[in-house]
Amino acid sequence: MDVLSDVLRTIRLEGALFLNGDMYAPWCFTVPKGADIAQLLRPGAQRLAICHLVLQGECWAQVDGEAPIRAHAGEVIAVPHGDSHVLGSGLHDAAVDMSHVVSPRAPELERIRYGGEGDRTLLVCSWFAYEGDAPHPVMANIPRLFTTPLRSRPAGPWIEQSVNFVLGDAASRAPGSEMVAAKVAEVLFTEVLRGYIESMPANNPGWLAGLRDPHVSRCLALMHAEPARNWTVDALAHETHTSRSVLADRFTELVGAPPMHYLARWRMVLAAGMLRKNQGNLARIAEGVGYESEAAFNRAFKREYGVSPGAWRQNGA
Repeated sequence: MDVLSDVLRTIRLEGALFLNGDMYAPWCFTVPKGADIAQLLRPGAQRLAICHLVLQGECWAQVDGEAPIRAHAGEVIAVPHGDSHVLGSGLHDAAVDMSHVVSPRAPELERIRYGGEGDRTLLVCSWFAYEGDAPHPVMANIPRLFTTPLRSRPAGPWIEQSVNFVLGDAASRAPGSEMVAAKVAEVLFTEVLRGYIESMPANNPGWLAGLRDPHVSRCLALMHAEPARNWTVDALAHETHTSRSVLADRFTELVGAPPMHYLARWRMVLAAGMLRKNQGNLARIAEGVGYESEAAFNRAFKREYGVSPGAWRQNGA
């Protein structure tokens, strides 16, 4: 079981490119909060992440309250929580609003020239809408701003070539170009996450760190592969070839919750997705996430979300 892919499927990741920028120093603009522009870029999206791929040149980025970072050609600037941030050839010039560069109401992938007469930077910006029915483990411990050296990664050259193809395809308005661009954008975001996981410090806590630990990652894979199974810590320890206490302690340390607590929450995430998609009656959904009785499932769901499964489905949460 590929746990990262499994979790990304549950949040219904959807992406698109929104700026193909030919920038000349000096230039500097502010990207609004994802929450503020989500309804313009992706109506109905709950959360919005932003990525900026530097194809040529370099630029700086900064979120409020944190140190600026510098990105060179072949690197991606990631703003996974959708914080408002400043992007530019330098951060000392007055930043204009993003609307002066591109209209988020009508994304345009034809190359846009902006700035002065100085050094050139080719920049491709993309947004990623993701939804979650509980605080999402992938995003919980990711920093507000970071870079991933895409070009040096095994899939980097292929993704960069795909982005360049998408830009030309979109500019020609070929049939299906929007769909192709969306899929490439989603691959870009996934590769950025993979790059972050591989580059995390060894002592970095969180769910993503758990994917790098052989015993914890195996435990997660087992629970994700068979979420309805009557798992116990003893059974998971046996399958992961470690002791019960070592697994429980290591899992709690990295993931932030004991194995059975994590499994209970993951089951509710799956159940919420089934309810949203009308995948069966309550009894069938309860059984599908490991509950023998509908009453026990109702109680667990209400503890997690504050409403009954029936109310959740009716309200279209």
